[in-house]
Order: sequence, then structure tokens, then C-alpha cells
Amino acid sequence: MQIDTHTHGFELTQGLNEHLRRRLRFALGRIGAGVQRVVVRLSDINADRGGVDKRCRLQLQLPGQPDVVVEDTRSDLYAAIAAAVERAARALGRRSGRLRQLMRRTRTELPARFSRWPSEGSHP
Repeated sequence: MQIDTHTHGFELTQGLNEHLRRRLRFALGRIGAGVQRVVVRLSDINADRGGVDKRCRLQLQLPGQPDVVVEDTRSDLYAAIAAAVERAARALGRRSGRLRQLMRRTRTELPARFSRWPSEGSHP
């Protein structure tokens, strides 16, 4: 999983970058193996004015599927990262659950439909 991090309004510290990567790997776990790339955008909306203005936006790119995009805004950037990562993990879990259910349904329906294959030489 490739992680690209972009910041707006501040410099990315090594500690913040490590926190972000650790949270992503832990929260996504096995589900994250299917994620090709994560684009992270961290921003301080109001800069020095304070308030609830630290935003974390995650865009998870999956092969052959639409991207998963989540964001969260908090007063603390670490909290915004944690919340956004948890939301992304839940969204991926829901999506993978739906895909598993579809695959299970397809596997159980196919043998019933195609239980008799035409043998060679049975064509008119």
C-alpha cells in the first residue's frame, strides 16, 4: 500500500507521519492489502485562528473499484487522523463484506444453473 501525504498550512513532522502510517496499517489490516494507494490530505483550515479546523481527508484507491473517500475535522490533527482512518476502515469493511456476499451468492447459484454441460458430439 503506497501512502502519499500532502499538507496545507503546516509542515509534516516525522512524528505525525509515523502516527498516520501506523494508524492506517493497524486499522486497515488485512483489508488494506487490496488498497493500491492512499492519498492523505492534512490541512489546517483556519491556521492561527484556532477552533475545530484540522482536517484529514483520505482517498483509498482500489483496483477495479471506485475510490473510498472519507474526511474528518477536529480541533486536534491526531484526533482527525484517527477518526478518518476508522471511518475508512469501516467503509472498506462494508465494501468487502458486500463483495464477499456477492461472490458467495454467485458460487452457490452457478452450479445449479450449469449442472448439465453438453457433452461432445451432442450438437445437432
